[in-house]
Amino acid sequence: MRRSLRQFTKAAWPTIEPGVEFQNNWHVDAISDHLQAVVDGDIKRLIINVPPRHMKSISVAVALPAWTWTHQPHKKFLYASYASSLSIRDSTKCRRLIDSPWYKDHFGDKFQLTSDQNQKQRFENDKTGYRIATSVGGALTGDGGDIICIDDPHNVVESDSSKVREGVLEWWDQAMQTRLNDPRTGAFIIIMQRVHEQDLTGHILANQLGDEWDHLMIPARYEIGAPNPMRSSLGFTDPRTKEGELLWPARIDEKTLSTLERSLGSYAAAGQLQQRPSPKGGGILKASWWVPWESQDMPEVEYVLQSWDTAFEAKESSSFSARTTWGVFRHKGAMCAIVLECWYDKVSYPELRKIAQESYEEWEPDAVLIEKKASGQSLLQDLRMAGVPVLAYSPDRDKEARAHASSALLEDGRIWYPSDKKWAKDLIDIVAAFPAHPNDDVVDTCTQAWLRLRKGWFLGHSEDPEEDEINEPQRMTLYG
Repeated sequence: MRRSLRQFTKAAWPTIEPGVEFQNNWHVDAISDHLQAVVDGDIKRLIINVPPRHMKSISVAVALPAWTWTHQPHKKFLYASYASSLSIRDSTKCRRLIDSPWYKDHFGDKFQLTSDQNQKQRFENDKTGYRIATSVGGALTGDGGDIICIDDPHNVVESDSSKVREGVLEWWDQAMQTRLNDPRTGAFIIIMQRVHEQDLTGHILANQLGDEWDHLMIPARYEIGAPNPMRSSLGFTDPRTKEGELLWPARIDEKTLSTLERSLGSYAAAGQLQQRPSPKGGGILKASWWVPWESQDMPEVEYVLQSWDTAFEAKESSSFSARTTWGVFRHKGAMCAIVLECWYDKVSYPELRKIAQESYEEWEPDAVLIEKKASGQSLLQDLRMAGVPVLAYSPDRDKEARAHASSALLEDGRIWYPSDKKWAKDLIDIVAAFPAHPNDDVVDTCTQAWLRLRKGWFLGHSEDPEEDEINEPQRMTLYG
């Protein structure tokens, strides 16, 4: 057990996760073997891409340092995740394991934890070894490590934001790569689910792979001829042989995985589950996903939302001001939304205010959603004074991130358009071309409306709770 991380993890499991049955699988053994090779000095650079909830954090952040100290208590570990709470969570589990009666009974003669450095974020032993937990971008105060572990450096929700994503890459390039105590003998471990083509894994594979990095890539479903083959110096190969064969059917069966795939949408599922993020240069919101309303009579709508994105001024070089109006209706028991109209133009603010007032009077929406930026702030105030039910919208993600967040609704067949309207087909073309199309303001009105309608329980997804389980949709308030 002392010389096998596989055996140690299995033996320690009742202490790490009391009351939870240990379910071993070949991928857990593969991860353990590659981590052990790092400790033994056979691998110096290791990337592991595996879906969430597959024991990656317990293996690398809890079991690995505890096992390593059974025979190399001088080893210094540095851990970082996208959030300090995650780093501290795993640090606490690791310390709790080392403090447990089981561990002390087997390895208590190897070292002792020091009393002056025994905290959630940092604990040390009397053989100079330590485990430090930090966050991506967090202060390190000059500390380094013999083994540096990056566990999920990207927040999934924010990963489509180029600004946030580039911040992670800059942190890696400028801060973490200099933190090895001895670059000749030290090692890096990056373990994560793929979230974007240009995430940390993609960045390293594109620029730094060479002969330096082992890449253990394990998708949720086996893909024959996968575009991202793994590269293991241990000679490991995926034991699956059939297209679509599951990774861990005892824990995540076909029904569970299929539900998760539909809930995530194709883009998120490709990255987080299959470890092959799709290119982001276009096709986020595919034209084929829109559902045509073929009847001349529009559906009876239960709720109308008008969504705005406004520009600063009416200059040739400025952005468009744009508006879409949406009606929520039920189709075969499902909550859906249909676009009722679309408008965009470059206009001055006085004209914009007039257009907004007239469109409200024409459509009589239950709420008007306006992004709180540019001339939108002034429009919010003026419309409220006129008695218009305005919802202020302050996005916490950039345009592309919002598109990805809402793509699952479109792909699920919940977004409709009147098939006989040329303006609707033009709208679909603009949306489908995003982010390459210059008029991304129209796209903003769509995505912010879809996300807001879902947040208010007006627009559902097939993987949401059954509608009859919800007594009454949560009505959005006047000022949001």
